[in-house]
Amino acid sequence: MITLKKVDTKNLWKIVRLKVREDQRDFVASNAESIMEAYVYTQAGAVAQPFGIYADDTPVGFVMFGYGDLPEEENPAIAAGNYSIWRFMIDEKQQGKGYAKEAMQAALEYIRTFPCGPADCCWLSYEPENTAAKTLYHRVGFQENGETDGDEIVAVLPLNGKS
Repeated sequence: MITLKKVDTKNLWKIVRLKVREDQRDFVASNAESIMEAYVYTQAGAVAQPFGIYADDTPVGFVMFGYGDLPEEENPAIAAGNYSIWRFMIDEKQQGKGYAKEAMQAALEYIRTFPCGPADCCWLSYEPENTAAKTLYHRVGFQENGETDGDEIVAVLPLNGKS
Protein backbone atom coordinates (compact mmCIF):
# COMPACT_ATOMS: atom_id res chain seq x y z
CA MET A 1 0.00 0.00 0.00
CA ILE A 2 1.31 3.44 -0.95
CA THR A 3 1.29 6.23 1.62
CA LEU A 4 2.80 9.71 1.84
CA LYS A 5 4.93 10.80 4.79
CA LYS A 6 6.18 14.34 5.34
CA VAL A 7 9.92 14.70 5.01
CA ASP A 8 11.29 15.18 8.51
CA THR A 9 14.44 14.53 10.53
CA LYS A 10 13.65 10.80 10.71
CA ASN A 11 13.40 10.17 6.96
CA LEU A 12 15.32 13.05 5.36
CA TRP A 13 18.43 11.09 4.36
CA LYS A 14 16.47 8.07 3.12
CA ILE A 15 14.49 10.39 0.81
CA VAL A 16 17.60 12.31 -0.32
CA ARG A 17 19.29 9.03 -1.35
CA LEU A 18 16.45 8.09 -3.74
CA LYS A 19 17.21 8.80 -7.38
CA VAL A 20 15.81 8.22 -10.84
CA ARG A 21 17.59 6.32 -13.61
CA GLU A 22 20.46 8.05 -15.38
CA ASP A 23 18.36 8.59 -18.54
CA GLN A 24 15.69 10.38 -16.44
CA ARG A 25 17.95 12.80 -14.56
CA ASP A 26 17.38 15.69 -16.97
CA PHE A 27 13.64 15.48 -16.27
CA VAL A 28 13.55 16.06 -12.50
CA ALA A 29 15.72 17.77 -9.89
CA SER A 30 17.36 15.67 -7.22
CA ASN A 31 15.43 15.24 -3.99
CA ALA A 32 18.14 17.15 -2.12
CA GLU A 33 17.72 20.13 -4.47
CA SER A 34 13.93 19.92 -4.13
CA ILE A 35 14.06 19.88 -0.33
CA MET A 36 16.44 22.86 -0.34
CA GLU A 37 14.09 24.74 -2.68
CA ALA A 38 11.16 23.89 -0.40
CA TYR A 39 13.00 25.45 2.52
CA VAL A 40 14.01 28.60 0.63
CA TYR A 41 10.58 29.18 -0.94
CA THR A 42 8.82 28.54 2.38
CA GLN A 43 11.08 31.14 4.00
CA ALA A 44 10.04 33.57 1.22
CA GLY A 45 6.35 33.01 2.03
CA ALA A 46 5.46 30.38 -0.57
CA VAL A 47 4.01 26.95 0.07
CA ALA A 48 6.18 23.91 -0.63
CA GLN A 49 5.42 20.58 1.02
CA PRO A 50 7.89 17.70 0.49
CA PHE A 51 6.75 14.12 1.14
CA GLY A 52 8.29 10.70 0.86
CA ILE A 53 6.32 8.10 -1.05
CA TYR A 54 6.26 4.80 0.85
CA ALA A 55 5.32 1.24 -0.08
CA ASP A 56 4.48 -0.05 3.37
CA ASP A 57 7.57 1.05 5.37
CA THR A 58 9.95 1.35 2.41
CA PRO A 59 10.62 4.77 0.84
CA VAL A 60 10.14 4.39 -2.92
CA GLY A 61 9.77 7.96 -4.15
CA PHE A 62 9.30 11.65 -3.52
CA VAL A 63 6.59 14.20 -4.22
CA MET A 64 6.47 17.92 -3.48
CA PHE A 65 3.35 20.03 -3.51
CA GLY A 66 2.97 23.75 -3.98
CA TYR A 67 0.07 26.14 -3.60
CA GLY A 68 -0.26 29.43 -5.42
CA ASP A 69 2.47 31.46 -7.08
CA LEU A 70 6.17 31.24 -6.31
CA PRO A 71 7.65 34.62 -5.35
CA GLU A 72 10.03 36.26 -7.82
CA GLU A 73 9.27 33.63 -10.49
CA GLU A 74 7.35 33.71 -13.74
CA ASN A 75 4.40 31.51 -12.92
CA PRO A 76 1.88 30.09 -15.38
CA ALA A 77 -1.51 31.79 -15.00
CA ILE A 78 -3.01 28.55 -13.65
CA ALA A 79 -0.73 28.72 -10.57
CA ALA A 80 -2.62 31.52 -8.82
CA GLY A 81 -4.77 30.02 -6.06
CA ASN A 82 -4.26 26.42 -7.19
CA TYR A 83 -2.22 23.41 -6.14
CA SER A 84 0.75 22.05 -8.02
CA ILE A 85 2.65 18.83 -8.03
CA TRP A 86 6.00 20.50 -8.20
CA ARG A 87 8.14 17.36 -8.08
CA PHE A 88 7.38 13.67 -8.49
CA MET A 89 9.74 10.73 -8.77
CA ILE A 90 9.99 7.00 -8.15
CA ASP A 91 13.40 5.59 -7.23
CA GLU A 92 15.23 3.76 -10.00
CA LYS A 93 15.17 0.49 -8.01
CA GLN A 94 11.41 0.75 -7.46
CA GLN A 95 10.28 1.59 -11.00
CA GLY A 96 8.17 -0.91 -12.91
CA LYS A 97 6.26 -2.07 -9.83
CA GLY A 98 3.12 0.04 -10.37
CA TYR A 99 4.00 2.55 -7.68
CA ALA A 100 3.83 5.67 -9.86
CA LYS A 101 0.10 5.59 -10.61
CA GLU A 102 -0.79 4.60 -7.05
CA ALA A 103 1.49 7.34 -5.66
CA MET A 104 -0.03 9.93 -7.98
CA GLN A 105 -3.51 8.90 -6.82
CA ALA A 106 -2.39 9.22 -3.17
CA ALA A 107 -0.96 12.66 -3.96
CA LEU A 108 -4.25 13.77 -5.49
CA GLU A 109 -6.22 12.40 -2.53
CA TYR A 110 -4.04 14.53 -0.25
CA ILE A 111 -4.50 17.63 -2.40
CA ARG A 112 -8.28 17.08 -2.40
CA THR A 113 -8.23 17.60 1.38
CA PHE A 114 -7.30 21.22 0.50
CA PRO A 115 -4.56 21.40 3.17
CA CYS A 116 -3.44 24.92 2.17
CA GLY A 117 -6.75 26.44 1.12
CA PRO A 118 -9.43 26.17 -1.56
CA ALA A 119 -8.57 25.60 -5.21
CA ASP A 120 -10.23 24.67 -8.47
CA CYS A 121 -7.45 22.55 -9.88
CA CYS A 122 -4.03 21.00 -9.57
CA TRP A 123 -1.37 21.59 -12.20
CA LEU A 124 2.04 20.20 -13.01
CA SER A 125 4.56 20.56 -15.78
CA TYR A 126 6.80 18.15 -17.63
CA GLU A 127 9.57 18.15 -20.20
CA PRO A 128 8.17 17.53 -23.73
CA GLU A 129 10.57 14.58 -24.18
CA ASN A 130 9.34 12.86 -21.01
CA THR A 131 6.73 10.64 -22.63
CA ALA A 132 6.52 8.31 -19.59
CA ALA A 133 5.49 11.23 -17.37
CA LYS A 134 2.99 12.49 -19.93
CA THR A 135 1.42 9.02 -20.15
CA LEU A 136 1.18 8.73 -16.35
CA TYR A 137 -0.33 12.19 -15.97
CA HIS A 138 -2.93 11.50 -18.67
CA ARG A 139 -3.81 8.19 -17.00
CA VAL A 140 -4.80 10.00 -13.81
CA GLY A 141 -6.72 12.74 -15.63
CA PHE A 142 -4.32 15.64 -16.29
CA GLN A 143 -4.73 17.44 -19.62
CA GLU A 144 -2.55 20.10 -21.21
CA ASN A 145 -4.02 23.60 -21.05
CA GLY A 146 -1.80 25.30 -23.64
CA GLU A 147 0.47 27.01 -21.11
CA THR A 148 4.13 26.42 -20.55
CA ASP A 149 6.33 26.83 -17.50
CA GLY A 150 9.66 27.74 -19.03
CA ASP A 151 10.30 24.96 -21.53
CA GLU A 152 7.90 22.56 -19.80
CA ILE A 153 4.33 21.72 -20.81
CA VAL A 154 1.61 22.51 -18.25
CA ALA A 155 -1.15 19.97 -17.59
CA VAL A 156 -4.17 20.55 -15.34
CA LEU A 157 -6.61 18.40 -13.38
CA PRO A 158 -9.87 19.84 -12.01
CA LEU A 159 -10.13 18.98 -8.32
CA ASN A 160 -13.90 18.52 -8.30
CA GLY A 161 -13.62 15.44 -10.56
CA LYS A 162 -12.31 11.95 -9.94
CA SER A 163 -8.87 10.84 -11.07
